[in-house]
Amino acid sequence: MAEPLSTDPYKGVRDFYPADWRKMDALFSRIRETLLAWGYEEYNASPLERAELYEAKTSEEIVSEQTYTFMDRGDRKVTLRPEMTPTLARMVANKRRELAFPLRWFSIGNRFRYERPQKGRLREFYQADIDLVGLAEGEADIEIVRLASAILKAFGAAESDFVIRVNSRALLNAACKAAGLTGGDVRQYLRLLDKKAKMTPEAFVAASATISAKDPLSFIKPEAMETFIAKLAASGVGNAVFDPGITRGFDYYTGMVFEVYDTNPANPRALFGGGRYDGLVALWGGDPIPAVGFALGDVTLADFLETHGLLPKLNFGKPQLYIGTPKESDIPAAQAFADTLRAKGARVFVNLGTRALGDQIKDAVKRGIPYFAAYGADEVTSNTIRMKVLATGEEINLPVNELPARLRAGN
Repeated sequence: MAEPLSTDPYKGVRDFYPADWRKMDALFSRIRETLLAWGYEEYNASPLERAELYEAKTSEEIVSEQTYTFMDRGDRKVTLRPEMTPTLARMVANKRRELAFPLRWFSIGNRFRYERPQKGRLREFYQADIDLVGLAEGEADIEIVRLASAILKAFGAAESDFVIRVNSRALLNAACKAAGLTGGDVRQYLRLLDKKAKMTPEAFVAASATISAKDPLSFIKPEAMETFIAKLAASGVGNAVFDPGITRGFDYYTGMVFEVYDTNPANPRALFGGGRYDGLVALWGGDPIPAVGFALGDVTLADFLETHGLLPKLNFGKPQLYIGTPKESDIPAAQAFADTLRAKGARVFVNLGTRALGDQIKDAVKRGIPYFAAYGADEVTSNTIRMKVLATGEEINLPVNELPARLRAGN
């Protein structure tokens, strides 16, 4: 006899049962509300892309070690998207003559990277990508960093809960040049710098010495980003600081880069980041289109919110009312009554089985539905209903036409 199939998900990915998906939806709903309020529009695309899209401009480490890449049945090399920015650039390049710039776009969806699963990192994760395309550096960079701050504040975070570390790839490139680095040595050094936080100071110094006799960071002066940080402060972002070690791992960044860090010692890690990438769209021909953006993943966001006690309350999504049926013959009337409640915005579960009312109440409790009401011949005749608050056992008698308002009040 064959062994039964495993019920476990593939390593590094998650199953989302309804309660789990409500948590995910609550996170991204709050982000979506914030982005829509700022005038950003939502877009999407398939997670399947031609592999060369990433081979052209994504981090070498991600392409060679972390992508899910395979040959399809037509002998085409395809990749499950590890990030969204190259897809955005391809879409913009495809319709650049038709689009009204600047674009304020965002996309929420799943991404795939083959890496060792650990705290804050999975092989499939969900992410919001936010981009402002078509404006040169300046006010667009200010808006993107402000928006990154606004999203965390929308969850109730204070500026003391996080810090925004900013730098410039242009400054880093100039510093590397001043230190005598060229070509591949610059890329090698920047990739090493991106891993600095995961290394001991001694290991970083030893590794950088094999690339350059001079320390490129010694050529960067803090004054280089003072004006940018002052503008952020004037626009309401008071927790931005200059950090010459911030580089970001992708090869396509060209200007300002930033990363947001949790300030709580219990969660000392980068939450998310982004920056300016002015050359990416030009890979498909035509003039470069300036762009700046960032991406925010669900795993690190949830860790941050949990650490600070800011996870959204999950009132929305579950049914509000369980309508019990005294007899099987009452089901059609109960369904019709539920339809009138649904038309007024209520979320209603109707019993369709033959269990006794006591067992139906137990079922409602198990499902976490807060209110229970039986609906049978007596309720049809009297136009009143007795609603039971399952958390307290309280029973409320009220006319059926008052029930929608009561459910809205209790959410």
